Amino acid sequence: MDFFVEEETNLLRRLVCWVTDIIVVIAMACFTVHAFGGQITVMGNSMSPLLESGDVVLMNRIGYDLGKPERFDVVVFQREDQKQNIKRVIGLPGETIQIVDGQIQINGQSIPDIPELEDSKKIALAGLAENPVELGEDEYFLLGDNRDSSEDSRFVNVGNVKEQQILGKVWFRILPTVEMGRIR
Repeated sequence: MDFFVEEETNLLRRLVCWVTDIIVVIAMACFTVHAFGGQITVMGNSMSPLLESGDVVLMNRIGYDLGKPERFDVVVFQREDQKQNIKRVIGLPGETIQIVDGQIQINGQSIPDIPELEDSKKIALAGLAENPVELGEDEYFLLGDNRDSSEDSRFVNVGNVKEQQILGKVWFRILPTVEMGRIR
């Protein structure tokens, strides 16, 4: 009889340890996501086809504490009206951006098509970038991938985005699960 009682106790002890381990791992994962990143729900289609309205993505907050945004990074930034938006970095600090004949020019040179976009078509509305836009030493020029449906640095209510407004880099889509994966 003692054998069965001892075996049941060992089984119960292993089960409790296993459940405890799972709870600790889940708690650590939640802490890591909230401490070093954030979960953002995409609103609108300004980043289509990369991100669609309703997609849920993870943002890396500490990446830009260690470095700076690079051209073509997809970032989350906070606008002056406190709304959070997701856009792509096009212009870097100190550069001059202009949209001429529907094409983006940086320091007077046309940039190549954005590799992540299958269809880098002409930009119909240049907005503020119709004339040269000079970026300060802490400013970035951001555009949505869906240029015809994006409120971005071309418009006065967004304008040039200061480095401290950039909250982090979008790096992973978690929803919808069929589209789950790394964002480039």
